Amino acid sequence: MSSWWRSVEPAPKDPILGVTEAFLADPSPDKVNVGVGAYRDDNGKPVVLECVREAERRIAGNLKMEYLPMGGSVNMVQETLKLAYGENSEFIKDKRIAAVQSLSGTGACRLFADFQKRFRPDSQIYIPVPTWANHHNIWRDAQVPQRSYHYYLPETRGLDFAALMDDVKNAPDGSFFLLHACAHNPTGVDPTEVQWREISYQFKVKGHFAFFDMAYQGFASGDPERDAKSIRIFLNDGHFIGISQSYAKNMGLYGQRVGCLSVLCEDEKQAVAVKSQLQQLARRMYSNPPLHGALIVSTILGDPDLKKLWLKEVKVMADRIIGMRTALRESLEKRGSTLSWRHITDQIGMFCYSGLTPEQVDRLTNEYHIYMTRNGRISMAGVTTGNVGYLANAIHEVTKSA
Repeated sequence: MSSWWRSVEPAPKDPILGVTEAFLADPSPDKVNVGVGAYRDDNGKPVVLECVREAERRIAGNLKMEYLPMGGSVNMVQETLKLAYGENSEFIKDKRIAAVQSLSGTGACRLFADFQKRFRPDSQIYIPVPTWANHHNIWRDAQVPQRSYHYYLPETRGLDFAALMDDVKNAPDGSFFLLHACAHNPTGVDPTEVQWREISYQFKVKGHFAFFDMAYQGFASGDPERDAKSIRIFLNDGHFIGISQSYAKNMGLYGQRVGCLSVLCEDEKQAVAVKSQLQQLARRMYSNPPLHGALIVSTILGDPDLKKLWLKEVKVMADRIIGMRTALRESLEKRGSTLSWRHITDQIGMFCYSGLTPEQVDRLTNEYHIYMTRNGRISMAGVTTGNVGYLANAIHEVTKSA
């Protein structure tokens, strides 16, 4: 019997989690972790929002521990749809959206990938280069074939818009595309509003399906309405879309795993059918989603005062990150770096795609105890008033020969 699992090899280390492990093991007092994708305050400490603490106070001792339905908390889902589709969305009123609570954004993507495989078995998914690494794992494990489309242009550290549009035009009619709604991970590069309109128009011409992963609504610009602009453009142009939403970043509910998957349908009857199938997929995967995080979200978004507090707090988080972008760029320029660092402030959201090479990243780690993924992605959440000078100095030292 001992040979049952003999063929099992250790799984490769997750590149992002590996960075944190190495950081924790480093005894240096100067060490800096700009690898982790979770918000930190200006002292480098994790943050629990005041609106979340107040919601927890209201929930404490007041709830039963019964199962949620397979589709999750109805209140949480309704409030979440308003954030994505608009407070007064006709699609919500007409009950045209099939939506279920998901295990954060990862769970929403996985549920949709399984749904795509089941009901469009001959389809494939177009994924941007680069993207969040887990996107590839999710659609691969759902056995949906993947194709890539151009997105990032290393020379400009910006969007490769011409190549992106060519790929959209050249994909077979009726293809599925994964789009980052805002604050693209890992590059921080987003299309402009004009470019989004062109992308939407071309999707219409080609009959493509847009699946939006929106992990950073509110966290990118500080304004949830502004961050949903790409989605609103597609809705106004008459697309049927899918959306993954998450409260990990914008409410700091990382460990609560609370999110939503929604699919816009032709009518209420179709939405009922689609939702029933999404629930069936969830049933055999995890039966039903967890309760606590959903209660926190519905308590905050369902109370005008708490929602107002949340909007204020999410803007504070976004503004701190935008401020650190300016500070890092200015610190590099002050040190006499002759390279252009404009992309640091042009990009948006949690991450800055710095343009550092893997060799330069290795030098930052080995010589300066600065930890990040080898693709040069800096988590701006890890940059503080206290370490930005040290970080800029180290980056300048490893890049000045370039």
